[in-house]
Amino acid sequence: MPLSASPVVRRVRLGAELRRLRHRQSLTLEQVCARLGWASTSKLSRIELGQSRPDLADVLDLLDVYEVPPELRTELIVIARDAATGRGWSKALGEMGERQRAYAELEVGAARIVEYQPAVVPGLLQIPAYTRLRVTAGSLLCDRVDVDADVRARALRQEVLRRPDPPRYTALIDERVCDRGGTPDDVWRDQLRHLLAVAERPHVTVRLLSRDAAPHGGVHPLAAFTYYEHPDPADPRTVLVETLTADLRLVAEADIARYELLIDWLLAAALSAEETVEVLGRRLGPPSVPRPREPRDDRVSEPS
Repeated sequence: MPLSASPVVRRVRLGAELRRLRHRQSLTLEQVCARLGWASTSKLSRIELGQSRPDLADVLDLLDVYEVPPELRTELIVIARDAATGRGWSKALGEMGERQRAYAELEVGAARIVEYQPAVVPGLLQIPAYTRLRVTAGSLLCDRVDVDADVRARALRQEVLRRPDPPRYTALIDERVCDRGGTPDDVWRDQLRHLLAVAERPHVTVRLLSRDAAPHGGVHPLAAFTYYEHPDPADPRTVLVETLTADLRLVAEADIARYELLIDWLLAAALSAEETVEVLGRRLGPPSVPRPREPRDDRVSEPS
């Protein structure tokens, strides 16, 4: 059973709505906080930026100050309750590090996900052995990484693609990701087989960008990113840009519009889903058939 709308997304939407209402009343942060008796503007600023879990009582006070009409008030109270959700999500997502949880909270509440990966197989499509190799390599740069916990978290995140009403997921992967490189042959082959198997699911699309792919105007993404749309079209679309040490979350309309245009260009340049399956199949080659064993003769000498 899917969870309700992502609290992370709802906090951003609630904050934007409250900021709009404050501006409509021509009130400054200081004026609002003075009316409510709040000690500083930082509390209201964090709520408007979607950076904190709001207290429903505080939201109700703000709605009073902004003189919000009943119908909109009811809608915003629902959003505020979603934004304040915590325990159910924490229990459902289990123990995860901060970065894994940021992805998980967006994935579980998404209606559509588009992911671009230039260097590794996307996390939602990795097999555990491949995940362990990648996380172990990453731990060389940060000795605080809990490899076992990260492998478990990645597997838990993948449940989103197996639920009864999964998001529509598109993976745009640079063809170089499918090179074996230093990956052990058995892990590499199992990972490619898994990509082929997952690509058969009706809600999953895997498309490769060939080595000579030329997106419109030669524009190539500079980093891996993931784009999220949500069931409620009024919720802000979100992009997470992956960096070495942290992930940048973008929700501004101008930023999102650029990434949507970039996605369109990448989709136009990528191999089709059918061509991608053919390329992955050729990489694997025909199924290997074990050579029959020669009869073994353990005798030391010829029979007399």
